[in-house]
Amino acid sequence: AHQYEPNLPEKGVIIGYDARHNSKRFAELAAAVFLNQGVRTYLFSSIVPTPFVAFGMRHFSCAVGIMVTASHNPKQDNGYKVYWSNGAQIIPPHDVGIAQSILDNLEPWPQSWARDACSSSSLKHDPLKEVTNAYFARLHEESIFRGTNGKTPLKFTYSPMHGVGQSFAVTAFETYGFQPFSSVRLQAEPDPDFPTVPFPNPEEGKSALNLAMETADTAGSRVILANDPDADRLAVAEKQAKGDWRVFSGNEIGALLGWWTFENHKRVAADFPLSKVCVMASTVSSKFLQTMANAEGFQFDETLTGFKWMGNLTIQREEEGMKVLFAFEEAIGFMVGTQVLDKDGVSALAAMAEMAVFLEREGKRLSDQLAFLYKKYGIHVNNTSYFICHDPPTIAKIFNRLRENGKYPTHCGEFKVKFVRDLTTGYDNSKPGNKAILPTSSSSQMITFTFEDGSVATLRTSGTEPKIKYYTEIRLPPGEGDMASAAARLKSMEASIVNDFLQPTVHGLLPRQE
Repeated sequence: AHQYEPNLPEKGVIIGYDARHNSKRFAELAAAVFLNQGVRTYLFSSIVPTPFVAFGMRHFSCAVGIMVTASHNPKQDNGYKVYWSNGAQIIPPHDVGIAQSILDNLEPWPQSWARDACSSSSLKHDPLKEVTNAYFARLHEESIFRGTNGKTPLKFTYSPMHGVGQSFAVTAFETYGFQPFSSVRLQAEPDPDFPTVPFPNPEEGKSALNLAMETADTAGSRVILANDPDADRLAVAEKQAKGDWRVFSGNEIGALLGWWTFENHKRVAADFPLSKVCVMASTVSSKFLQTMANAEGFQFDETLTGFKWMGNLTIQREEEGMKVLFAFEEAIGFMVGTQVLDKDGVSALAAMAEMAVFLEREGKRLSDQLAFLYKKYGIHVNNTSYFICHDPPTIAKIFNRLRENGKYPTHCGEFKVKFVRDLTTGYDNSKPGNKAILPTSSSSQMITFTFEDGSVATLRTSGTEPKIKYYTEIRLPPGEGDMASAAARLKSMEASIVNDFLQPTVHGLLPRQE
């Protein structure tokens, strides 16, 4: 960090941690390294959501930020996220520089183990109260209907999934003027063993939200909101008119929040040129916001997977005089506004609740509004799934077969391939010279197939888990088709992707456990 930021000692570092095993210890060890090198260090005194570190970065103008967390990974995992001085997660060249510094310093400095500096050094500061107050002051500014939010009969149930989110979600509801939500009692307190869920990931759907649904049924709640253990993601479920629960996908939540932030922008900044308004989504996420942007006249940006790309592009767009309203990725990550240049499950929770209350006043459910959006802009149906593969050579074999020295498939079942974008090699035959515009990386696998009918499928490896993920979407023009026919076509495309491209039986891939 000192190599790239000569003012590191004065600007300092901010360090947070979640409730996993050893997270506090790892955070203190990181803090000790900086303190013993004479660097001002803002070390949170208790567990915080990941977005609090991203927010604190810009609040204190720090040079570096560290969050010790493994997010929604299994209980035995831990790790950390790194933020740079611009407030966004690191991208090249800083990630490469950090990796090289690790290799150059494999033997820890003797003083690195001296955690007593965390209690004795005058350079150590606790940012918890100041960051909390400043964060919720900013969140207060985002509420449009605070005066009427508390008058709704709509009830909410919330789960932090055994993570850090409970108290922060309570404060978010208070900040927006809502009545208190009902809490999932068995998941409300931090527990690094995540005893009530097979995976502490609300993205898994009903299997992760069973207790929340039971609590909501008892409390009479219609909407469930759930954060992952470090509270940077948001899951949403809604009880339907017939009494069944609908768990919204990340793409569906992204469509709803994208519409909501655009509507609110028009309410408060009607004179701001739409050509300077921007929303973002990762390349594996639904293209619904792109369709909406084309219809409404604002800008849509596509980035690589991960909020490190969206956060850094947000900075670039703001420097160009643009206003970024919203960014999302299908893995239930949402950035509402730009107070945090990363996904933020706390602010997204507040925005989603306010939207649900607004719609309730109009006699609508969230599902009704989603249906209206599909009617207006065209049906977008999509799905995300994965296979598990613990053998890297097998993964390489699958992807190399698809690219076959530049001879990509021309069909996938009944679907005729129009364009191929391979971000492992940099090939993209939809661009001049067949060169991809998005950044490429030979260390990861990602191939996107765009079909003649406008459908899209992306296959990629996970950066944190032994998974081959695939993302599929069918898009129809407004007024054409219906959800049932689109869903049937999506199912057909998924089957072709799995059987023709991935060949799980041939390669011994393990299916996703429902």
